[in-house]
Amino acid sequence: MLLSGVVPSHTTLLPTSSHSRAAPLRHRHDPVGRAITVPLLRRSAMTIQARDAAPVLDTEPQPLKLLDRRTKLKIAVIGFGNFGQFLARTFAAQGHEILAYSRTDYSDAARSLGAAFFDNQHDLCEQHPDVVLLSTSILSAEAVLRSLPIQRLRRSTLFVDVLSVKEFPRNLFLQLLPPDFDILCTHPMFGPESGKHGWAGLPFVYDKVRIGDSDDRVERCRAFLEIFEREGCRMVEMSCAEHDETAAEIQFLTHTIGRVLAKLDLKSTPINTKGYETLLTLVQNTCSDSYELYNGLFIYNKNSTELIEKLDGALDTMKKELFERLHGIFRKQLFEGSARRSIDAGK
Repeated sequence: MLLSGVVPSHTTLLPTSSHSRAAPLRHRHDPVGRAITVPLLRRSAMTIQARDAAPVLDTEPQPLKLLDRRTKLKIAVIGFGNFGQFLARTFAAQGHEILAYSRTDYSDAARSLGAAFFDNQHDLCEQHPDVVLLSTSILSAEAVLRSLPIQRLRRSTLFVDVLSVKEFPRNLFLQLLPPDFDILCTHPMFGPESGKHGWAGLPFVYDKVRIGDSDDRVERCRAFLEIFEREGCRMVEMSCAEHDETAAEIQFLTHTIGRVLAKLDLKSTPINTKGYETLLTLVQNTCSDSYELYNGLFIYNKNSTELIEKLDGALDTMKKELFERLHGIFRKQLFEGSARRSIDAGK
């Protein structure tokens, strides 16, 4: 019979978690006087196993080892289309738990990522995710957010969006979410095509619109942003208003030029120049995105209206300059030609 507090010499104390294997050792003696060595653990349970038993194996999935347990997040991706799956793939690879919701049945795609797919918003919200990620189209964002049964979520849930405009979701969140909910507005300035070979060096814009002061809420926001830091993104903290003003020139202008060129039905030729190849690539990249996205960039960014008017004015200015030069050449040829003919006729 074993005495209370005595560890027999034929047993070994093993920590139940691989995180405790590096714990310092403490030397003790049993009542008989034999020396034994016991790991000094802090608040970590231990299991007793005979030395001749099979070894304890670390059965945790490999991606979980990338994270400390306290930074593992349960992320609900609302809108599990192409872009939602693109982001979720990296989330899952880093060891986060993924819950997916979409009106379309993407259960097979979710299963391939190790994610749980829900076709009912109530069932998803009852899982109490740490983060709710809005990854819908810009045009459907308001309807989707209004349909969420947010009363089933924890009161301090972090809401994040990844829309291509920022003031619109910011105002939407502030209007529809209870004041206890945290809000982080973000924009990965890349997508499935531009980020297919990795995210290193690609810009990720974020604005901490409303984050609670408690350590756990600050840590949760940090852990979410760290997902993109781990992938090497260039992290850019920027207000939603500044983002939209800048993105109108960077994103909306690019999409507009690409779609205008697409109307010309440009074709590749045997004598393509590098510049022409760039135009063909621009058409391909911009038109591979949905027109719904382009329309959303125009409707929900107040700076886009001003920009398209400037673009229209710039085109008119260029046309005037070209025709004025052409008119000047014709006038010069006409009058200089007439003067020469008169001189020649007088000789």
